[in-house]
Amino acid sequence: MNLSFAYTHSPIEFYFRQSPRDFVVEEVPLYPFSREGIHLVLKIRKRNLTTFELLKILSNHLGIKEKDIGYAGLKDKNALTIQHISLPLSIREKLESFIHVDIKILESTLHNNKIKIGHLKGNRFFIRIKKLNSLNAQKAVQVIESIKQFGIPNYFSYQRFGMDCKNYLQGKEIVEKKRYVRDKKMRNFLISSYQSYLFNKWLSLRIDISHIITTHRKQEIPKAIELYLKTNTIPTFLKECAYCNVLKAQKHPFKLLEGDMLCHYPFGKHFVLEDLERESLRFLQKDIAPTGLLSGKKTMFSQNCAKFFEEQFLDCRIQSVGQRRYAWIFPQDLEFFYKEEEAQGELRFFLPKGAYATNLLRELAHREIMEGVE
Repeated sequence: MNLSFAYTHSPIEFYFRQSPRDFVVEEVPLYPFSREGIHLVLKIRKRNLTTFELLKILSNHLGIKEKDIGYAGLKDKNALTIQHISLPLSIREKLESFIHVDIKILESTLHNNKIKIGHLKGNRFFIRIKKLNSLNAQKAVQVIESIKQFGIPNYFSYQRFGMDCKNYLQGKEIVEKKRYVRDKKMRNFLISSYQSYLFNKWLSLRIDISHIITTHRKQEIPKAIELYLKTNTIPTFLKECAYCNVLKAQKHPFKLLEGDMLCHYPFGKHFVLEDLERESLRFLQKDIAPTGLLSGKKTMFSQNCAKFFEEQFLDCRIQSVGQRRYAWIFPQDLEFFYKEEEAQGELRFFLPKGAYATNLLRELAHREIMEGVE
């Protein structure tokens, strides 16, 4: 899947491979646990295990069903990850004999409720990149400063699309009723992969349109967009020099459009963009961010100029409940350290839930980052 980059620097060469030593993820709970209640909450560190493998190991040892174990999100396998799970309090004594070479219980407490999917604020990451020479390290510092100021696209990463990155094709066939998958969880997963694919393609297009607005004179923008889209039926808004001038005036690399569906950041209410100058300033200040569509039922749609681009990636045949997803995110506490003698760089940062750390690496490298690819 070829997706556009937000930044225009030349590629930065380095080597990255997910491993417990070079990729560490720590889950940040949505709120403090109550320290009382009927649920036992464990802070667990695991290595080279998926969250589902962790659940299976615990359920076998404790003699409970996997569905009785609560968790907030799925964590990478080829990594050292720290996350919270909840268990029935009745199994506390059985935990005393639990030993596993790749699993360590760091802390335990009580809580009133079972942990559920999505009940997390986000994740802290530590990433080590290798074979990074001093020149590329200097370039990395400059790009990281831009990322600190403007943020990154919130693409769904390659992990969402399977080993061959083509899960979405099966999801599309299910939506088209050309394929039937009996297992409900697998069916929903494949459809969500197709939703994610449509979102990514829309976001990539919007980034391309933003580059056109940035690099062309205001009077050239309408024709450049028409040539790019191979159509002369672009919205009337985009054919007006005055409007194109307002678009060019935006200092953010991702250009907002009239009718974009925005959301307060990092959480809040959705609303339609009406005042472009005011909202573009708030976007620059990280108070709000644009959202993209995950096609489905009962969702909100963008309007006016933004609707033109969104409709190209809308599939009304999807019967799942639709959503809006942040199209842009702002990494927090982003730090970069360079160890020249080892030719290694270290990144530390926080991302909100649902965001992929590999997106930051991808923008930094200005090339695709796949697991174990140089």
